[in-house]
Amino acid sequence: MKRRSVVIGGIAALLATESAFAQQAPAKIPRVGILTPADSDKTPIFDAFREGLRDLGYVEGRNVILEFRLIHGEFTLLPRMAEELINLPVDVIVSDAGLDVLARMTRTIPIVAMMADAMMYGVVSSLSHPGGNVTGFSLMHKELSAKRLEILDEAFPEIRTVAVLTNPPARGSAMNLRATEEAARSLGSVTITIVSAESSEDLLALRPSVFAGVGGVVVLGGGLFWNHRRDIVALVNAARLPAIYPEREYVEDGGLMAYGANVPDNFRRLAGYVDRILKGANPGDLPVQQPVKFDFVVNLKTAKDLGLTIAPSILARADEVIE
Repeated sequence: MKRRSVVIGGIAALLATESAFAQQAPAKIPRVGILTPADSDKTPIFDAFREGLRDLGYVEGRNVILEFRLIHGEFTLLPRMAEELINLPVDVIVSDAGLDVLARMTRTIPIVAMMADAMMYGVVSSLSHPGGNVTGFSLMHKELSAKRLEILDEAFPEIRTVAVLTNPPARGSAMNLRATEEAARSLGSVTITIVSAESSEDLLALRPSVFAGVGGVVVLGGGLFWNHRRDIVALVNAARLPAIYPEREYVEDGGLMAYGANVPDNFRRLAGYVDRILKGANPGDLPVQQPVKFDFVVNLKTAKDLGLTIAPSILARADEVIE
């Protein structure tokens, strides 16, 4: 009897130990895939995303893993990079590139996208109730592309011809170009000429003479241009032309003016959607968000260097003036 009690006691102790071990087993660390046209994961955009995650209690490498796939503005790489993330697999994908391609490749992995325009890809049913596995944030590129031409025309009313620098392979490029052309027709005093760069090589081969005969430049948004924004600013400034850009970072790098959604702020907010999905929320039930913070930035130092005078009415409306 005594021996039997010892054996039973030993089995009970072993089971208790196994139960305790099971309770202490580390939880699965979620993996967040990030598909982006960027050249680096160390940018103001991704710094803001990481900051948003930290505010929600996530520490990279400790309780969340970020799996970056960089396509360097070359959209032909997008399907292969998306497939890598899907096959890992990841628990959610954050993307600011090729949403239409990505949405066709997976119907099950939640996608939180930074979209040029929420409805253009046909992957969400409505802004308030996207349905499916996709939600995210709209950058309102269509509306803002038109607005940029209007601002350039107001700042420099003597301009008659404007070059629009576009990257045709970029998703949303055609839509943004059409919006700019429609704005030109509405203004009635400005005509558009198109300057295209389909790759990094095309862009770096451009010379200031490509802008001969124009009075100003509108640069459309896109990952390739973001990666080469310093090259674009240097090119336009060498042509000594007034220009307006899609993000404030162009102006911080020496561009004249920028108007657009504050993209880092959107990425900081996007972290909240990632958190909710990791905790069980259905992306199709999360409304597509619009930007809440916009930047109109003017670089007076650049204006002086280019011999340009910007109207006081424009400066008064700017959120920030760099001197």
